[in-house]
Amino acid sequence: MSTTAEPINRNKKFIDHLFKRCQEDKGFAARLRRANNPATEYQSWEVLGAFGVDLEKKHERQAYATVAAALANSRAQQNGSLTLGKAIAMSFPDGNEDKQAIARLRRLLACDSIPETCLVLRPLLSLIQSRVTQALDYEQLLGDLLWFGERTRARWAQQFYARSEQKEDNL
Repeated sequence: MSTTAEPINRNKKFIDHLFKRCQEDKGFAARLRRANNPATEYQSWEVLGAFGVDLEKKHERQAYATVAAALANSRAQQNGSLTLGKAIAMSFPDGNEDKQAIARLRRLLACDSIPETCLVLRPLLSLIQSRVTQALDYEQLLGDLLWFGERTRARWAQQFYARSEQKEDNL
């Protein structure tokens, strides 16, 4: 009998393992980075399969591959606490009031499947990593992708539009 804690533990173990191995083995990290490209994604399957990811289920495989590639491309040494919505806002000069940031968020929120979301998310994660120094919460991102739906999209929007304490002081 499975519990809801099992996927969470599995996700945490997966993320922790990736951070550890990426720091120890640059070849491992390089194989994970190739998961960003659908033509070379298969090079990450050995890692995904070892964690019990069902490679025949495109939605599951792509969620894990997208997060693994983003993690391998990051400069982070461990899992962070930055949420996706907040990271998108932080990637633009005017934060959640930036027209380009809003357009990127809206495109992400318009997705209706995990494969489409992963496709839209890949370049967005690269943008975030190039502009934001704080580490993403990859474990949460993986969970969001695996349980993608209306609640996930609403959570991302809530994170994006949440006012920072500094903005609240200026109101």
